[in-house]
Amino acid sequence: MIPFSILDLSQIGEGGTVREALNNSALMAKAAEALGYTRYWLAEHHGMPGIASAATSIVIAHVGQATKTIRIGSGGIMLPNHSPLVIAEQFGTLEALYPGRVDLGLGRAPGTDMKTARALRRNLDNGVDSFPNDVLELQAYLGEGDDAASRPVIAVPGMNSNVPIWLLGSSLYSAQLAAMLGLPYAFASHFAPEHLFQALHIYRSQFKPSAVLDKPYAMVGVMGVAADTDEEAKYLYTSMQQSFANLRRNDRKPFPKPNRGLQLSPDEAAMVDHMLKYAVVGSLETITAKLRAFLAQTEADELIISMPIHDIKARLRSVELFAQTGLMEASN
Repeated sequence: MIPFSILDLSQIGEGGTVREALNNSALMAKAAEALGYTRYWLAEHHGMPGIASAATSIVIAHVGQATKTIRIGSGGIMLPNHSPLVIAEQFGTLEALYPGRVDLGLGRAPGTDMKTARALRRNLDNGVDSFPNDVLELQAYLGEGDDAASRPVIAVPGMNSNVPIWLLGSSLYSAQLAAMLGLPYAFASHFAPEHLFQALHIYRSQFKPSAVLDKPYAMVGVMGVAADTDEEAKYLYTSMQQSFANLRRNDRKPFPKPNRGLQLSPDEAAMVDHMLKYAVVGSLETITAKLRAFLAQTEADELIISMPIHDIKARLRSVELFAQTGLMEASN
């Protein structure tokens, strides 16, 4: 048994509104807390009509207000879009509001297309290349501030908050950096399966103990759709399949309703099947078997599940079923 957590993009469903999406995130977080999930993370994406979590820190605060004990945070903040000082102030504020509950997961991708990334007004020439230095700078802002008087720049809020930093990745780069810095690591296997096992090997074999961790701590992700029957779960899963196919076509739409007669082109189907290789879809019995095999293969310390389901009632049922697999170590 290991901790289970949830990754949420605050999906704006077809026919729905941003307000509904954000309210659904709060409902989902409350349900996850009651069932014993460990974390509820939100992801930064921009310019996507189906995702309402662009202002990630604000949505984290919204979820924090709706809950009491579950850890809340980012999965992740795309650091090249921001100055480290701004993120330190935002997450220092969150830690002050929700003490002992906040995580800061960091990614090095923009979380959007290049035109939108430029509109975010961060220096794109060195944003990705400066990622390691930005992480170190952010750590310093969030760390001990006993020598604040001698520092040229301090983060207030932020200083002395010691918000836990995670590195997120879908390639080998962040695995190497997380190992070098002795930080917890989360691999985005829910949409980027190709380098999963190589990244985990690099992280574990190269890990250097730090003041944060004395041994590696690896989280892995899956797309998860659970329902009372395999047939119903596969039907609900067609929303995510359509969403990935729309991204391939550069056809930006709200998160689609499920479609029993879904037909994708052979190329689209191959792409979707590859990206969602580790999706866990089915009834309680089916998802339990799939998860048991996946966790045995990865030897993960924690699992984070993204549940892309259009209908909020069906999504809440999925949250409940994953908690019933007998594989989750409850946090309460």
